[in-house]
Amino acid sequence: MSSLPASGFDRRLFLTSLLGATAAAAGLSGCAGSSAAADVKGASSAPLADKVPSGTSLKIASYLGVQQLQFKLAKLPALPFTVSTWANIGAGPDVINAFRAKSLDLANNAGIPPVQAHYQGYDAKIVAIDITRKPNYLFATRPGSDIHTVADFKGKKLAFSQGQAQGVVLLRALKKAGLKYDEVKLVPLTSNQFLTALQSGQVDIAPLANSQAPAYLKQYESKGARTIPTDVVDLLNLLWAPQSVLNDPAKAAAIAAYIPQWARGQVWQYENPDVWNEEFYVKTQNLTLDQAKSISALANKPLFPPSWDEAIKWEQETADLLAEGGFVKKFDVSSLFDHRFEGIAAKAVPAQYRR
Repeated sequence: MSSLPASGFDRRLFLTSLLGATAAAAGLSGCAGSSAAADVKGASSAPLADKVPSGTSLKIASYLGVQQLQFKLAKLPALPFTVSTWANIGAGPDVINAFRAKSLDLANNAGIPPVQAHYQGYDAKIVAIDITRKPNYLFATRPGSDIHTVADFKGKKLAFSQGQAQGVVLLRALKKAGLKYDEVKLVPLTSNQFLTALQSGQVDIAPLANSQAPAYLKQYESKGARTIPTDVVDLLNLLWAPQSVLNDPAKAAAIAAYIPQWARGQVWQYENPDVWNEEFYVKTQNLTLDQAKSISALANKPLFPPSWDEAIKWEQETADLLAEGGFVKKFDVSSLFDHRFEGIAAKAVPAQYRR
């Protein structure tokens, strides 16, 4: 499907749930104690270096400049390597394309992009995990819609992005409501097209990030648009990298150094919502302070699991759900995790952020 035109309103609204904010890193605390590399086909078995070699650089995704702003606000130590590029990339399909083009070494996404990359034959691994306990997405209706519950989705046109978190949230919601895929019309779009598709009536429903809802409702609630919250969660907020990058000992060490500060950055943002509201949402995204507060009120407490068992189980359920719909082929998701990095994030944060 061709891209929909982007409006200024769309660009301002298209804030994702900010899948993990990061900051700078000093040393590899926790690296030596992380789990041994998983005995998985394609995974590097080389132990992580204790120090990042001089001259090492990484190209890291930083959607909407979140990472750089967090470095500044949290005042975390300088990274022990050079960031040659902070790429303004967030959507899973864009990240996969950047990985393929070798223009990106590390990205922050949800659980579904690694599954999609595997389906496309691209080898990349998950290196850090933050567990999401509350929904990051809700469903928005087009203006003038008579839809009030997920059960009302039957027979309707639903915005669907197979390679993004929004896609799996939609599939899980349909399954929970007992709706089969052939009882709805899935309209293939990428998430940056959802708002325009809703505005134009191209779709009846689209999953929006919590951060998008306040501004959308402000403009369209008076015209009959509404949101439909559910308890469906997208469990994983993760860092992942191409296998070719992880096979480079210097880059692998740099990623291991980055993970603790990625975790600490998220903790800082969670603990300092007033500062973040003003400095990010108001000053860089042109939202009102009230809109910013409504977004931060829905923020997930970051939780970094010492063990990835729950994450692997959830990722397998996600892959199986996609396979049931014929979107991917069934496979064992354990191949997506590089266990050399397991536990690094958890060791970097206070106990209340370890789960």
